[in-house]
Amino acid sequence: MSKSRPRPSRVPSPAPRFNRTIALAAGLALLLGAGGAEAQIARFAFGNADNPSPGGAAAHGRYARGCLAGAMQLPETGPGWQAMRLSRNRNWGHPAMIAFVERLAGKAQAAGWPGLYVGDISQPRGGPMLSGHASHQIGLDVDIWLRPPRSLKLTRAARERISSTSVVARNRLRVNGRWTDSHSRVLEAAAQDGAVARIFVNAAIKRRLCETRREGDSRWLRKVRPWWGHTTHFHVRLHCPKGERCVAQAPIRPGAGCDKSLDWWFSRAALHPPPRDPKKRRPPLMLADLPRECSAVLRSR
Repeated sequence: MSKSRPRPSRVPSPAPRFNRTIALAAGLALLLGAGGAEAQIARFAFGNADNPSPGGAAAHGRYARGCLAGAMQLPETGPGWQAMRLSRNRNWGHPAMIAFVERLAGKAQAAGWPGLYVGDISQPRGGPMLSGHASHQIGLDVDIWLRPPRSLKLTRAARERISSTSVVARNRLRVNGRWTDSHSRVLEAAAQDGAVARIFVNAAIKRRLCETRREGDSRWLRKVRPWWGHTTHFHVRLHCPKGERCVAQAPIRPGAGCDKSLDWWFSRAALHPPPRDPKKRRPPLMLADLPRECSAVLRSR
């Protein structure tokens, strides 16, 4: 999450839907034509895995370069939450993440929300996705919509149609009129959880939290980090569970993060970065790029 490769910032539209039949056909073609398992493109191998691997849970590798064994599925509907976009089959995570979502749902209700709309967590076996995220690969990332639920009885069809709403102004300098004090309370509740390593939000949201912070808020507020996009949801990342072989990020710098480092996010360089050169796009991750355990995760039945 460095500032060396800025991405164009824009008000996001709903993530594109993919056709699983087409993706599966493409994945099979790759498998048939590849020179061995290590030559496969990882997103097709993991994106077409419909079920978790058997055995105990284990997060392997990095948040953006890894996989997940023994994933647990977040129930589609629970006491205080609903999983959204069920067609993506991304409501799988490490048991530590499923437990966190359950805890946060109760805290959100205490903060004044009816509960949570839960976006993507991970695929059944983690790994790179067919579309969307670079991270969310080891079951320890989750997107929580910034839209307070009006109903926790949505049908599967309704969960495909409904979208979250932006709480950031069009100029990306401030939050807009949809922002409420309860948004702050929900974010604080998430950041106060000991399992949480970081929370990514739009810089305008971080600015608002800094403007309204109370004395002594720096301990949780430092976990809330500005990042491009993130106008309609906040992204929670958990610490690697004790004893797991996943790779933690570098520690966050001391302080609340409300200093000059935050000001950079409102500079022209941050708000209007040049578009990426398509010739310099990174090649897709291959299975050989992932931890060796990930091939075993894919093969296990």
